[in-house]
Amino acid sequence: MVFEVSMLTSDFEYDLPRGLIATHPAPRRDGSRLLVLNRESGEIRHRRFSDLTGCLRPGDLLVMNNSRVIKARLRGVRCDTGAAVEALLLQPLTVAEEKTDRITGTSSWTAFCRPAKKFRIGETIDFAGGRLRARVVAEGSDGTRTLEFLHADILPLLEQCGEIPLPPYIVQRRKEDGLPDGEGTTNPLNDDAVRYQTVYARDFGSIAAPTAGLHFTEELLEQIAATGARLAWVTLHVGAGTFKPVEVEDPAAHPMHTEFYEVPAETARAIAETRAAGGRIIAVGTTTVRTLESAWDAEVDTFAEGRKATNILILPGYEFKVVDAMVTNFHLPRSTLLMMISAFAGHEHIMAAYGEAIAESYRFYSYGDAMFIG
Repeated sequence: MVFEVSMLTSDFEYDLPRGLIATHPAPRRDGSRLLVLNRESGEIRHRRFSDLTGCLRPGDLLVMNNSRVIKARLRGVRCDTGAAVEALLLQPLTVAEEKTDRITGTSSWTAFCRPAKKFRIGETIDFAGGRLRARVVAEGSDGTRTLEFLHADILPLLEQCGEIPLPPYIVQRRKEDGLPDGEGTTNPLNDDAVRYQTVYARDFGSIAAPTAGLHFTEELLEQIAATGARLAWVTLHVGAGTFKPVEVEDPAAHPMHTEFYEVPAETARAIAETRAAGGRIIAVGTTTVRTLESAWDAEVDTFAEGRKATNILILPGYEFKVVDAMVTNFHLPRSTLLMMISAFAGHEHIMAAYGEAIAESYRFYSYGDAMFIG
């Protein structure tokens, strides 16, 4: 397959009607729509996500990201004035300093704060009605703040009084349209605390969901196993950089964010066995793609287990080493995620598929519909 190279960011622009941006999940996870794209021919078929089993073959291996979203959004007040403020926790200082994804047993976190000018060094903030208190101890050059909480381990408290950190465009659209916030709603079908989390989420660490996995149900996972396909797991904790737009016209000059991932030994073995038997490696989500392609050891030409950091940027022209097919949602214009899937299936095929999805009124972005590219 021939891929386009030296493309510009503007080549990944497209017009999306506002009404196709999904602000709430589908009534049933696997009831969302599935656009099936043949990346060789460009052929498109329209299915439901519950039909995913029809895209699989015995011997295939689906690899899924089991990272769990932290309730990282906090509302609070300044202790001296009572003024309302907000913070989005990004990562514990132990992650940045020790280059590890382990997030328990820590009290200092970097955070995006609003309004930032109200978070001055030495300031004390009460969050969630005083259940969490933090002091501002440092200012970052990127506009972040370091918050030191008066608790040894805040994860249990975040689960009690934090909020799911929905993508900014969902929060903004709900406000503009007067739509109710989903978290804590009496309708469990729209409860963000449940629906913005995969059914197989395990290790806390993400501030955004690996959204391609949101479509899976326990029943669908059982049906997949019945086809003769296998499941395997990786962990990549999704950071704030996933929302960072490409602001330069040369995508290669985009400063890619760093995320931490882990490939267990059993997953590495399953991948090696699948490849040896001629099966396909199917990545569920772009975070899984990043993990699998980052874990390929070019020096010894093999796939490696372990825990590492990655800032891989996959653009058209990239030669995929591990991934044979993928499940993914529909991505924002000019995003590194749209560039990644264009590298996989070709820019022309992807933009044609997006045009058809728009014409067929598919729902876009995190709570939207999905694609199978194989």
